[in-house]
Amino acid sequence: MHPQLAQDTFFVGDFPLSTCRLMNDMQFPWLILIPRVPGVSELYELSQADQEQFLRESSWLSSQLARVFRADKMNVAALGNIVPQLHFHHVVRYQNDVAWPKPVWGTPAIPYSNDVLAHMRQTLMLALRGQGDMPFDWRMD
Repeated sequence: MHPQLAQDTFFVGDFPLSTCRLMNDMQFPWLILIPRVPGVSELYELSQADQEQFLRESSWLSSQLARVFRADKMNVAALGNIVPQLHFHHVVRYQNDVAWPKPVWGTPAIPYSNDVLAHMRQTLMLALRGQGDMPFDWRMD
């Protein structure tokens, strides 16, 4: 895993293909999905089967986040300008959030406090484990 991703996020768990991590910014429910395939920086570099699985995992994650957090809009993006390793950002957006309607990238992060992080972990556990037909190995450390 790219060092920047490891530094900026908390491990949440694993899908069949991808690792899921929580961005350390308490202003937004923001998860990052990273396929566990070495040396891949673009979606098209994955095999056809892995592309389909990654998009399935991304869609499922987006739907769960939108449902649990009652999103006005889900922002899903793959930029890779700073971190070349393929990863998709999944950001829950509200019309009244601090960055709306602009992208979240320009807003300085506010790291999670221990209490808020504990609450987010509980919320994510309920949202992601055992929901629907997507296997998810919940191991948030």
